Amino acid sequence: MADKDLASLIDCEFAIAPAVETGNTAHVSSIIDTKGFESLTFAIIVGTMNDSGAEVTPSFRHGDNSALTDAAVPKDGEDTIGTIAACTVDQDDDNEVRWIGYVGKKRYVEITLTPTNNAGNIPLAVIAIKGNATSNPTTLDT
Repeated sequence: MADKDLASLIDCEFAIAPAVETGNTAHVSSIIDTKGFESLTFAIIVGTMNDSGAEVTPSFRHGDNSALTDAAVPKDGEDTIGTIAACTVDQDDDNEVRWIGYVGKKRYVEITLTPTNNAGNIPLAVIAIKGNATSNPTTLDT
């Protein structure tokens, strides 16, 4: 494996597929299974916000049950690398990618993006980047 190879150590999947939010509906991700990986980072992608005062705030749940029936809120700064506040975007943050790492001990994690004060169009998506695979190299899903 090459020294600069990251691709063999990660797996990426959409947590929230690209969408355009025209109101204030929360977008809840798929439940991300971290089995086989030692780290997880969510890349939060927000396009151009056309509405003054609009904001998008992420939130999390994690648990050991695959349906998150045991869900709890991870502790900012203890279960995460980075903070919710640093990942919140507003109308001044057009075309931004923010990230937050999950380092909690739970197997399943879910992220929600909640827009507020939005009367325009907000393109958004979240990619789950699972890293430090316990079995290398990982393979590209096609």
